[in-house]
Formats: sequence, C-alpha cells, structure tokens
Amino acid sequence: MRIVTARFDHPDARKLNDIVQAEYAERYGSGGDVTPLAPEMFDPPRGIFHLVYDETDAPIATAGWRAMEDPEECYEPGDAEIKRMFVMRHVRGRGLARHLLGMLEDSARVAGRVRMVLETGDQQPEAIGLYVSAGYVPAERKFGVYRCSENSRCYVKAL
Repeated sequence: MRIVTARFDHPDARKLNDIVQAEYAERYGSGGDVTPLAPEMFDPPRGIFHLVYDETDAPIATAGWRAMEDPEECYEPGDAEIKRMFVMRHVRGRGLARHLLGMLEDSARVAGRVRMVLETGDQQPEAIGLYVSAGYVPAERKFGVYRCSENSRCYVKAL
C-alpha cells in the first residue's frame, strides 16, 4: 500500500470520486453529494488530500480535509472538515479508513486546526461506527450543505 498527497483534481481522485458518488446515489436514491468541492480547498496549509494505492498501483482509497469557518453554514473558527473519506468495497475492513483518519487528524492539528468536523448520512452506518469509535461525538448543531436534512449526521472531535 502506498499513500500519497495529491490534488483533488488528480485523475485517480476524480475516478474514486465518481465511484463514491455512485455509492451515495445507491444508498440515498439521489444523484450523490452536492457539496461544492474545488481542488484548491484541499491545498496545504488549509487542507490536504490523500490517495491510496494497492500493491498493483490501483487507487483504492481517498481522504481529505479542508478548513471551513463559514458561520452561515454553522462552522466555527478552526474547523477542519473531513471530505471524501472513501475506501473501495473490496479492501474495506482492514483498518485503512482508521489509519487515514489518524493521518487527517494529525495533519489538521499541525496546520493549526482545533476541531475536526464531518457530515455523513444515516445510510452509512459503517462510517458512523468508525467515527464514534475514534472519539467523534454528535455535533450540537449541524453544519454544511446538508445541515437541514433529517438524514444528515454531523460529528465533531477536538484536536
């Protein structure tokens, strides 16, 4: 396994993003996540984006965070939002997501972020289980594009 820092517009990032969007559509009966994401949102020091490759050099996972502080969307100063935490189905259950989560938290902390935040949905129990087991707690108030959706679940963790 090889983990590299890349841009969100890297061809392999786009490929895996298309796959995760299809999974969201399958789980929620929608067209996928409509959260606006631009490659520069993940550029250090205000973010980071990782691609993971297997031993055959095939892309198998992504994970990123971006600085988000817009009070109109209920973010707080110092927030780092996890986006596109995704592991291909055939390699799930091996601890890769947990490892990536730790990497994201460490890099956000080094960048001066004080709180990690994320939004997931009620049809992603595996994600919810990972985050809760890693110390994330339900947010007092929801944030982001889906903050008004009853399917949305927002979690936070102090860094």
